[in-house]
Amino acid sequence: MRIFALLITALLAANAAADPIRQTKGDFYDAFRQLDTDLPTANVYRTASGAPGPQYWQQRADHKIKVQLDESRRRISGSQTVTYTNNSPNPLRYIWLQLDQNRFADGSLNRMSETAADAAGRMTWKERETPDVLTYATLAAHQSYKDVEHGFEIGKVADGRGRDLPYTVVDTMMRIDLPQALKPGQRTEFSVAWSFNIINEARLGGRGGYEHWPENDTYIYFLAQWFPRLAAYTDYAGWQHKAFLGSGEFTLEFGDYEVEITVPSDHIVSATGELQNEADVLTATQRSRLREARKSDRPIFIVTPDEALENERDKASGTKTWVFKAENVRDFAWASSRKFIWDAMIHRQNDDRHPEVLAMSFYPVEAEPIWSKYSTHAVVHTMEVYTRFSFAYPYPTAQSVNTWKSGGMEYPMITFNGYRPEPFEAVEGETVADAPDKTWSRRVKYGLIGVIIHEIGHIYFPMTVNSDERQWTWMDEGINSFLDYIAALEWEEDYPAYRPHQSVLDIITDYMVSEDQVPIMTNSDSVLQLGPNAYSKPTAALIVLRETVMGRQLFDFAFKEYSQRWKFKRPTPADFFRTMEDASGIDLDWFWRGWFYSTDHVDIAINDVREYRVSSGDPDIEFPQDREDYAGKYPETLSQARNRQEGRETYLDRHPELADFYNEHDKFTPSNADRNAYQDLLDGLEDWERTALQRAIADNEYIYFIDFENIGGLVSPLPLLVTNADGSEDFITLPAEIWRRNYHSLTKLLIREQPLASIALDPRHETADADFSNNHYPRRLEKSRIELYKSADDTRNLMADMLQTLRKAKGGNDGSARKLPLAPKRVE
Repeated sequence: MRIFALLITALLAANAAADPIRQTKGDFYDAFRQLDTDLPTANVYRTASGAPGPQYWQQRADHKIKVQLDESRRRISGSQTVTYTNNSPNPLRYIWLQLDQNRFADGSLNRMSETAADAAGRMTWKERETPDVLTYATLAAHQSYKDVEHGFEIGKVADGRGRDLPYTVVDTMMRIDLPQALKPGQRTEFSVAWSFNIINEARLGGRGGYEHWPENDTYIYFLAQWFPRLAAYTDYAGWQHKAFLGSGEFTLEFGDYEVEITVPSDHIVSATGELQNEADVLTATQRSRLREARKSDRPIFIVTPDEALENERDKASGTKTWVFKAENVRDFAWASSRKFIWDAMIHRQNDDRHPEVLAMSFYPVEAEPIWSKYSTHAVVHTMEVYTRFSFAYPYPTAQSVNTWKSGGMEYPMITFNGYRPEPFEAVEGETVADAPDKTWSRRVKYGLIGVIIHEIGHIYFPMTVNSDERQWTWMDEGINSFLDYIAALEWEEDYPAYRPHQSVLDIITDYMVSEDQVPIMTNSDSVLQLGPNAYSKPTAALIVLRETVMGRQLFDFAFKEYSQRWKFKRPTPADFFRTMEDASGIDLDWFWRGWFYSTDHVDIAINDVREYRVSSGDPDIEFPQDREDYAGKYPETLSQARNRQEGRETYLDRHPELADFYNEHDKFTPSNADRNAYQDLLDGLEDWERTALQRAIADNEYIYFIDFENIGGLVSPLPLLVTNADGSEDFITLPAEIWRRNYHSLTKLLIREQPLASIALDPRHETADADFSNNHYPRRLEKSRIELYKSADDTRNLMADMLQTLRKAKGGNDGSARKLPLAPKRVE
């Protein structure tokens, strides 16, 4: 087909009367409406550029804590003195503290609001929809709650002079009433004495607790959320005293800590901060090794595996007090065990305050040999990558502690991480020469490296860039998961960060098309599926933003600007959104609205591609070409062709005298009238129009109209791989702004020097497109393999089953396991 090139005047319809928020007529939707109408109004505390304002403030809470571990009772007791500084412009008549251990207490809001699905523990979303599920984990947790009373036991609460202060406990929060209002700029001192029973983390899953080895009655204690912590008082929310329900983590204040930890004398302690009394708690050999580690770029054992094993066998009866100091941290955590192996190495960085960081790992012999091989190296690698994207690691130590089977948790300078190898067991009756004591799966190896990268990364976000986790989980988990994804890919090529050879953009599509999702901006405790919502989807969003929307140069500059603006400060989502735009010069409101505020997904289809050439308009040139095009489009009728094959003669063949003008000239024969019309057209063109037409005829380029449809609703850039007829390829990325007038569908005009063979949309899988079957033109045949199906005989043979030998159950019973009598039905 051909079209005649004429001057086309585009008339844009004005839409000034349309309401910017709600369209009442027509189906226009402004996917590019500015986000400022939805974000908090800028003020003296937080500017419209996303930077802290000239009067930005945040509170401060300095702590001196003494705590003692009673291993025989699995209980800790402590006292703390807090110096609280009111940097806000408001007088405060009371102060709120977080009592996070109260989450486990009888009658807590967390336990009383727990649904049956919540009680079942970690399950897939489909498993959660299964009716009446009772798991072993649920039963074990129920029994643990029956056996041990949990929650804080508050002792004396007093002011700096030792006088009692009135207080009120509200679930996981405690309000201390001050004798007089604490004015702006003033500070006050108060103390709290407390104790609680440490939870069995394997049963209750509370981020901190203990792990027990019954065969030799040894423990690892990992204490988090273990002291009454100051609730945050902010310019945007006042007191952040929303009850702790488990998912929404913590909003905390910075301060200096001095902590004395008294534990059994054979324990090794890892904690936030720097050890102050090495000579009191370490042997001369351990101190010497520690000095060596501070110069080494490879891990050095401070406590060797053999020494840790020996330590387990001979339990000491006395105690030691370990003293740690930490400056400008928002929290404090620690771990203690006689089982700990300890290794360390130095990380050097370009930073005046902390040019050297001591990277350390603590783990039991059960974690060997994979932990000594990978853990401390993963700590150092994380700091190398994160520093490049944000700022130098801000503290003197970085620690990884093995505390459970899988998963992790983060605190300033210390992280709790899972994954251990499995003992090697040969098949019965076979021997394996030189068999290792332990092996590990691919999942364990990359799970270990991945969780350490993730949790050490959290020391940057949110332990330094101090976002409000109670409200916006994605601001720490999502941003950190994005960076740990980058760090994982820099650990080794083909790192299986999600699945082998699949990026997060391929994995997240299942969630984004599902009905079981809520916007990323949903409150932490209301998210249906925390993993994809708070971790994977924000990661995917930021990967798309960096690699496709903004480009690495602009993204990395803006992200680093955000990190440094809000280092040791408390940003909100608006501060992140505004900074990324402010520093890059890119309007991203459409991106935040689609990815963070909606549940739309990316699914763009190429519906049609039409090819044209510019027509000269000359009937002597165009009409013969029209005849050829017509013949190609409409072949000779089948009946006529078969008549000729049969030798059938037409009437005109038999009577040629009937032929006239029309038998010599078809409808594509140019006439003088056509030629005159062409000349009139030329005469009517202005000089520049005639020049443009002559240039187009000479160039003889190929013109394509490409129809795109937005099926998923989320506007997206359009990365196109254009394959030319000669086999060469061109890559073109159309920006997301191409959807600004119609986010449902659009037609793109491309003018090319050579004909196209095909067009592929998003061939590098860079936009999280959910359906690639509609991303090619012409349509591509999807190839796969099919397995033959064979039905299985599941008939029960009771006689044969009864003849099987009865195996005794592990744990010492006689193997006669019984179901619980839950009448009238039984739950397995």
